[in-house]
Amino acid sequence: MEYMLTIPGTLNNLNDYINAERTNRYKGAKMKAANEKRVVLAARQCLRGVRIEKPVFMEYTWFEKNRRRDLDNISSFGRKVIQDALVNAGVLKDDGWKYISGFSDRFEVDKENPRIEIKIREVTS
Repeated sequence: MEYMLTIPGTLNNLNDYINAERTNRYKGAKMKAANEKRVVLAARQCLRGVRIEKPVFMEYTWFEKNRRRDLDNISSFGRKVIQDALVNAGVLKDDGWKYISGFSDRFEVDKENPRIEIKIREVTS
């Protein structure tokens, strides 16, 4: 099976999170929770009631409004937030090695419609 999740806009990046953590650890936790909440809301709209029990491969396409943010800062914190949120929402069983077989990242610019598109594909052994 294959599922599509689209998250409107952008999430905070790794630099934003590190700066928040350095300011106050509660600020960092609050930022992560706010980002996860956005992912859960998008998942509820796109993946209504989906519960994936099998391992998955996740293909991320990050549509940014410009090229200002570093690619690794966009994807590293973003993947962490997205996978944690999908586990918390019950879409994924877990985000460990047993359930996430891998992932890929692509980056595009769409200044009119920044978003994150994730293709979640069940994999067979």
